[in-house]
Amino acid sequence: MHPRRMAGGRRLALVGALVAIVGCFLPWFSVGGQAGELTAVVIMAFQRPQGLAVLLASLATLALLALPFAMHPRHVSLDRGLSFGILATIAIVALVLFALEVSPMPQGLLPTAAYGYWISVVGAIMMGRAAFEVSREPVRR
Repeated sequence: MHPRRMAGGRRLALVGALVAIVGCFLPWFSVGGQAGELTAVVIMAFQRPQGLAVLLASLATLALLALPFAMHPRHVSLDRGLSFGILATIAIVALVLFALEVSPMPQGLLPTAAYGYWISVVGAIMMGRAAFEVSREPVRR
């Protein structure tokens, strides 16, 4: 067993990042397409810079989780709650900016129409909670 096992906060960051990544592959905005309506307009995460920011913040969280295992003999000072918090903040701010961008048509952000967006929101919130948990852990030497 590796001496640097993942504690609860890091496990939560792992799950949150994976949930946010899954949400990035699902529709983030959808309006129309029903009988008597115009052609459906569907926005995926990769079509907007905010979606790419969420994806990159989630991938960076995964890289940050893998960093201590790659640097086994040495202490890694980047592996702190602040780093996890910055990445979670980037994801949350990007999600809020996306919601503000599509706010003229709020019906497209309903959970039934934009389930990928809401899954990413849950993942980003989990990443934020994980950052809090990691910041409460004792410093490893």
